[in-house]
Amino acid sequence: MKKLLSITLLAVLALGTQAAEKDSTKCNKPVFTTIKENPITSVKDQNRSGTCWDYSTISFFEAEILKTTGKTYDLCESFVANKTYMDRAIQVVRYHGDCQFSQGGSAEDVLATMKKFGICPEGAMPFPGSLYGDSLNNFNEFFSLMEPYVAAIAKSDAKKISSQWKVGLQGILDAYLGQCPESFTYEGKKYTPKSFAESLGINLDDYVSITSYTHHPFYTGFAVEVQDNWRFPLSYNLPMDEMMQVIDNAIEKGYTIAWGGDVSEDGFTRQGLAYAIDTKKTESLAGSDMARWLKMTAAKKRNLIDSLGCNVPEITATQELRQERFDNWELTDDHGMLIYGVAKDQNGKEYYMVKNSWGETGDYKGTWYMTKTFIAANTMDFLINKNAIPKNIRKKLGI
Repeated sequence: MKKLLSITLLAVLALGTQAAEKDSTKCNKPVFTTIKENPITSVKDQNRSGTCWDYSTISFFEAEILKTTGKTYDLCESFVANKTYMDRAIQVVRYHGDCQFSQGGSAEDVLATMKKFGICPEGAMPFPGSLYGDSLNNFNEFFSLMEPYVAAIAKSDAKKISSQWKVGLQGILDAYLGQCPESFTYEGKKYTPKSFAESLGINLDDYVSITSYTHHPFYTGFAVEVQDNWRFPLSYNLPMDEMMQVIDNAIEKGYTIAWGGDVSEDGFTRQGLAYAIDTKKTESLAGSDMARWLKMTAAKKRNLIDSLGCNVPEITATQELRQERFDNWELTDDHGMLIYGVAKDQNGKEYYMVKNSWGETGDYKGTWYMTKTFIAANTMDFLINKNAIPKNIRKKLGI
């Protein structure tokens, strides 16, 4: 009986603890007030494919067209993926395999594809996943075929290779993504991908990339040294504070930002929030020491972060910390998203409103609220309309 009473008491205490955690989570959950929200197109789902770069940048151009013309388009991610993976494979073969062939990419891949090949609307190619009986993209089988195929050509010991490998690879691309159309009809008018891109009302020469690191001079351009930046486009290098000024000015002027950065941090939650957590302060609030925090499972860390909610302590983002984390591989190139607005919580802290490409997931149906500190600390680079950059900064960059 004593054992039974002890077990019952422990159960009651556990339930009480859980209830307290739930009450804390509810109490600390941020309540947002929108400050500025720019028009965007609907949330899409990249599903089981490493194509965030594709979805986020297509979303960016859809928002650019919407701002410029007032027209809503649903552009085709599969077109961009088909063209990009062939271009990337050609580079890997030219380098004899001494560079990476993978699902990932950058905003430059979309811009380069639209300049070189054009674009088509969704519907001019098969719906994602439909060719192999899925309801959305699933690249597991697709890339299990492509990666060894490209590696076999790139690492071949032949003295000369034929061009037929491209024919074979194009067959795989078309089988899983669909053939890119040479022409199509949209709203009663016939287009080629190039003429369709030209009809969208935007100037593809207006777009530039921005970053912020100290291993290159400020106000110059350099190719950010990450593997998925395989086209080596130049990003303009700004001090961190000016990089953030560009984002704020863009949103204020009605522009969106195709953002790329690190979402592997503990503070990026699946519920739709992102905080640049100060781990030392957070673990002290939990009544533990650092050793205990480090031993916590990812699930327990998430529970603690959720319970602290908008009161979670954040680091102070600095130029020095950005550089240190980039050089020691902590600041990584994980994900592409679309920044389109600003909101504040009940404590007055400001967040960027960021469109994701995981469908209408999380507490905010596909939008993530990411603190300005998180963005300052975790931005790798971003694509933006040069007209969204403050005039004084544009002058420094010579654009």
